[in-house]
Amino acid sequence: MRPTCSRPPAVRHPWLYALPGGTLPSEVLCGGGGYELVETFKHDFFAATGLYRGPAGLAVAKINRTNPFFGVPMTWAGRFLGRRELSLYQTAHDLPGIPALIGPVGPTGLMHAFVPGHPLERYETVPDTFFDELLALVHELHRRHIAYVDLNKRQNILHGDDGRPHLIDFQISLTLPPVGWRRLPPVRWFLRRFQQGDYYHCLKHKRRLRPDLLTPAEERVVSRVSLWIRLHRLIARPLTQLRRRFLRSLQADETTPVAGSSAK
Repeated sequence: MRPTCSRPPAVRHPWLYALPGGTLPSEVLCGGGGYELVETFKHDFFAATGLYRGPAGLAVAKINRTNPFFGVPMTWAGRFLGRRELSLYQTAHDLPGIPALIGPVGPTGLMHAFVPGHPLERYETVPDTFFDELLALVHELHRRHIAYVDLNKRQNILHGDDGRPHLIDFQISLTLPPVGWRRLPPVRWFLRRFQQGDYYHCLKHKRRLRPDLLTPAEERVVSRVSLWIRLHRLIARPLTQLRRRFLRSLQADETTPVAGSSAK
């Protein structure tokens, strides 16, 4: 497939974005076929994600960082992140609620099937079975020695047009099968803490959207905020808010809007 020759937009802070020029490629190759860009969903420091159309129909490509950082090569970081996430999708590929993996995209990316639906909203109506299915999916991930880690973000939970939950974005997820050094008790304890966080955040979303279905046992779990969660709120939340204000101030200086950057 012949690459496009369009000039990338002028951005004042190119280091903010995972890909040179702040743009996803208009065409990519995956599984022996070509896919054309339809829409950019998100473009931040670590990765860019967009909707593509090709031989498998609509698909989502996520390309991790290749853009240098003030002259320092970063493709190695993008390759590491891409391979980790590709491995996680491969481990969970057969589970309902996980998009089907199509394959790798270049040295730092991957592509999976598009799931019709929308990110779970703060206030919306979900079917009676929605959270039972979500908890069953998370339980199966845990059984495979995976901690999703990022379930506090509703945007990572898709409410599919089929009425079922779907999980996307395994960028910071952990997989620690009990082999070699991963069998050591401190490692198993570490994994369990993150898995408990997954369970807590599932129940937190359930309490907000379907409190009528929360069991007494679930109510006790979600009402008891662990030290782990308290530390996260104390440290991570202020840093996240500071980062977002800083990024917004830099983006306001851009000469050309970067598609997907507002999703940060």
